[in-house]
Amino acid sequence: MKEWLIFVTENAVILINGVALLTVIAGTIEACLNGLRLMFSSSSANPMRETWVRFGRWLIAALTFQLAADIIGTAIAPSWQEIGKLGAIAVIRTFLDFFLERDLADMRNADAQPASPGRLWQRNSN
Repeated sequence: MKEWLIFVTENAVILINGVALLTVIAGTIEACLNGLRLMFSSSSANPMRETWVRFGRWLIAALTFQLAADIIGTAIAPSWQEIGKLGAIAVIRTFLDFFLERDLADMRNADAQPASPGRLWQRNSN
């Protein structure tokens, strides 16, 4: 029974880490394509911030998958190295989530304010 549980756990960790990798790849491709598109557009607004926020969401999703895989992995062979890795991922994810939420709130507040020439200049200078 123990061998079966270890087999399932190890394969689940590999699968979930694969999903995390694919998530990072998809987010990176999307961010690169959006960046290239924005380089060649004549838009006066600054949508690059939205691109970075979307990329941050992809990274948070990937870190969440990695955290899940690490939690499962430490269930069968907890070591101080694994626990440290788990803690580091949790801290990184928490900081990314905090700053992403702050950026989203800033974007919502900026979008809620009426448009004025000063506001457009301020938004473009960031």
